[in-house]
Amino acid sequence: MTVQDTFTALYTEHIHRAGSDALLDYLVNKSDFLTAPASARYHNAYEGGLAVHSMNVYRCLADYLARPRVTELYGLDYTPESIAIAGLLHDVCKIGCYRPGTRNVKGPDGKWRSVPTFEYNDTLPYGHGEKSVYIITGFMRLSREEAFAIRWHMGFSGPEDSRTVGQALRQYPLAFALATADMEASFFLERDGSQPPKEAGAEEDGD
Repeated sequence: MTVQDTFTALYTEHIHRAGSDALLDYLVNKSDFLTAPASARYHNAYEGGLAVHSMNVYRCLADYLARPRVTELYGLDYTPESIAIAGLLHDVCKIGCYRPGTRNVKGPDGKWRSVPTFEYNDTLPYGHGEKSVYIITGFMRLSREEAFAIRWHMGFSGPEDSRTVGQALRQYPLAFALATADMEASFFLERDGSQPPKEAGAEEDGD
């Protein structure tokens, strides 16, 4: 399966609320969501990396929320739709932000050479998580917990005051779970993410 096939299958299996069809059409047919990288130089910095990252985060989030400790001790219980919305859509803020470019690097021989890269250029500077919420709610409604999870998915790695971040994570546990899943995907699954995995679009049973 291609990245588009896998993403579409996950999306349509779990997300069914009013406006979701229009949002999927926008992502797949009217934006660069499927071809954009997830970053300019770090995790999943390759064409299609954003969609792969989104699916990685979704799977990490679903796995985290299925842990007995999380369900039994912490009492966290979210619908498959909320989990899919938070995981698959948390980074739609990156749509339209990357363009191909080049940068100079010094090779082992000490000579400089030009290598392909991506340049970041946000033409809609609305923030990060809040921009994702803004884009999504242009198509469909989010619950308060979904909106706060997506807004604060950067956790303490974002630029906001740590007291505000901590308050948000305490009040909305889905935000903590999503931030954890995002870091797990970025730092473990995508630690060598300058190149696509051999089977980036393959349907997987787990990570």
